[in-house]
Amino acid sequence: MKKYILFDLDGTLTEPQEGIVNSVKYSLEKLGITNYNEKTLPTFIGAPLSQAYKEHFGFSDEKAKEAITLFREYYTPKGIFENRVYNGVEILLSRLCESGYTLAVATLKPTPASCRVLEYFGLKKYFTAVCGSDPERTDEVKADIIKNALAALEVKSKSLAVMVGDRKHDFIGAKQNGIDCICVLYGHGSREELESAGAKMFADTAEDVYGIIESL
Repeated sequence: MKKYILFDLDGTLTEPQEGIVNSVKYSLEKLGITNYNEKTLPTFIGAPLSQAYKEHFGFSDEKAKEAITLFREYYTPKGIFENRVYNGVEILLSRLCESGYTLAVATLKPTPASCRVLEYFGLKKYFTAVCGSDPERTDEVKADIIKNALAALEVKSKSLAVMVGDRKHDFIGAKQNGIDCICVLYGHGSREELESAGAKMFADTAEDVYGIIESL
């Protein structure tokens, strides 16, 4: 039986596509880049920003850092709220808390921004810990964040913990920390992406997540 449930934020608890895509567009415009495939922009959701800029636009470390600064120029005051909570998520969080589970957020979104989103949508009350990335760093990966969340919850046995996320980064990070991962299919990671990473537990809806957790 699981006791500790770690949740990704973007693509798992909330649908942030509009704000993140607009922020990436803003950063590219400021850098004078206009010729790109807009279909690649949603792949920034849930991925390390530095890695995404390098992968899709061939940026150097320094240029990726500049792009992230520009991304935040748009995202921090405006894009962060171009967002919505997925259907059934608050009911899921409430049921889990009522059932005695301890919840944490483990996200690559910087911690201050993560707290703002959770507070804005009234979700922060469900979480014992909110573990995001350090805004001053660009080298953190999901495994680092999950490790921090497990430490914040003082998890003694990893068999008691499970990660819930929508991208391969969530599954890989969970695996590297020795915990299970439930992959949601309503977010931004395709089943193909997740299966190619080795994922085996899938949830079509937030309600399905509760049933899987109860069965573990």
